[in-house]
Amino acid sequence: MNLAGNLVRSARAFPDRPAVRLHETVLTYRELDRRVAGVTGLLAGREVRPGDRIAVMLPNVPEFAVVYYAILRAGAVVVPMNPLLKEREVAYYLGDSQARMIFAGAACAGAANAGAARAGIDCTIVEAGFGAALPVPRELGVCDRDPFDTGVILYTSGTTGQPKGAELTHANLATNVEVAARDLFRLGPDDVIFGGLPLFHSFGQTCGLNAAISAGACLTLVPRFVPDIVLDVLARDRVTVFEGVPTMYVALLGAAGAVAGRPRYDALRVCVSGGAALPVEVLHGFERTFDCIILEGYGLSETSPVASFNQPDRPRKPGSIGTPIRGVEIRVVDDTGADVPPGAVGEIAIRGHNVMKGYWRRPDATEEAIPDGWFRSGDLARADDEGYLFIVDRKKELIIRGGYNVYPREIEEVLYEHPAVLEAAVVGIPDAALGEEVGAAVVLRPGVTESVESLQAYVKSQVAAYKYPRRIWLLDALPKGPTGKILKREISLPAAVE
Repeated sequence: MNLAGNLVRSARAFPDRPAVRLHETVLTYRELDRRVAGVTGLLAGREVRPGDRIAVMLPNVPEFAVVYYAILRAGAVVVPMNPLLKEREVAYYLGDSQARMIFAGAACAGAANAGAARAGIDCTIVEAGFGAALPVPRELGVCDRDPFDTGVILYTSGTTGQPKGAELTHANLATNVEVAARDLFRLGPDDVIFGGLPLFHSFGQTCGLNAAISAGACLTLVPRFVPDIVLDVLARDRVTVFEGVPTMYVALLGAAGAVAGRPRYDALRVCVSGGAALPVEVLHGFERTFDCIILEGYGLSETSPVASFNQPDRPRKPGSIGTPIRGVEIRVVDDTGADVPPGAVGEIAIRGHNVMKGYWRRPDATEEAIPDGWFRSGDLARADDEGYLFIVDRKKELIIRGGYNVYPREIEEVLYEHPAVLEAAVVGIPDAALGEEVGAAVVLRPGVTESVESLQAYVKSQVAAYKYPRRIWLLDALPKGPTGKILKREISLPAAVE
C-alpha cells in the first residue's frame, strides 16, 4: 500500500482532466503525475530512503501536491509545516522529526533556510513550476509500503510541552480518504472541490487534496482566504464541494450579501464544516443564500482527521457533529473510562481505522492518549438518544483561532523568555469573528516596567502571526491552587482587554 498510488490510478483513468488548479494554472492528472515522478527521481538522487522524514513548508499552490506525492511515492514520510512559522519553530519541527531535508516556498525562504541551518539540513526553495523540467527516471514505480508504515507526521499538541508529531499511517490516511470521498462527499471526476483549507493541516489534506485525487476530481486552490476572491472562484470554477471552518462561512455570508448582483453558485451541491462549532444561525443563513446544505463533522489530527459526520443518508441535526463514520466507534466516557448515559457530558473516546499509530518518539504521550485502545480526544460532548454527538467544551486548553490551532504552552514559553515576565498564562477569549482570540495574563518581575505593546511585539517576532496574543493584560498575581498550579479558569478577564 502507498497513498501515492491513488494519483497513479487517477492519472491512468483521467489523464486529461484537471487535477489541481490555481487561477489560470491548471495541472492535468497526466502532468501532475509526471512532475511527481520527476521529483521522486530527484529524491532518489539525494539518497532519500523509505522512512526518511521530509518536511514541506508550502502554501496552497500546485507545487504542494507535487512535492507531497513525490515524498510518499519515494516511500518517505511527509512532515507538513505551516508556511507562517518562524525560524525557531521551523528548527524545532525539523529537529524533532529528524527530517532529512525541507522543501519550502519562496515567500517563507528566510525562516525555512534559517531553521534548516539550525537543524543542520538542506533547504530546497520551491518556485512555481517546480518539477516541470525534471526528467522522469525509467522504471520508476511507487515504493511499496506496509499499510501500517507511517506516511505523514502531523504536528499537534496538548497544553503542556512542545508540539508532538502524530504518526498517520498509509492505512489511516487511505481509509479515511476513501470514507470521506465515497460515503460522505460522494465525489466523482466531475466534482470541483474548494481548496482554501491549509494543505499542511489534516482537514485540507485528507478532505481536500487526497479526497480529490482519489476520485479524479479537481481541487481549485486559494492560498489566502479573501471572501471576494473566494466568491469569484466558486462561480468561475463552478465549485461543487465547499470545505471550510466556521469563520469562512461567516465571512462568505457577509460578503455575498454586501454586493448586489452576485452570480449564482448553482454548481454547489454540498458544503462541509469542521474545526469548531458552526453557529446554527450562520448555517441557516448560508444555506438560504447559497441554496446548498452544510454538513458538519468532527475530527482531530490524531484521527486522520474525520471521526464523525452528519452523513448524507441520515437526518442531520444542526449544532451536532453527527455520528461515527464507517469503521469508527465513538464513546462518551467519564474520567474512569466508563460510558456516560445519553445526555450526560463526558470525553469523546475514539477507536477505528483512523486513529494514529502514535506520537513520534513519544511513547509516554501515546500511552496517555490511547490508554486502552481508545483515543482520548480531550473534547467534552454529550450524545442524544439517537447517537448524535454535540460538542460541549474542550477538556484541553487548546485555542482555535479562526480555524488555526494555538497551543497555550508554546506561547507561554515565549513569554517566559522575556526578561520582564515573571508569570504568564495564555487563554482563549471568545471572539465573534474568529471563534476565539489569544489572550495572555502576565505578571511582571518586581520593580520592572514593561508595556503591553512591547510584550506583543516580542511574541510576534518569535511565532507565526496567528499565534501571538492580541490581548494582553497585566496582573499583580495569577490565581493558584494548593500545589501552586496556575488556575486558568479563575483568571478574570477585564471588561476592556487591551
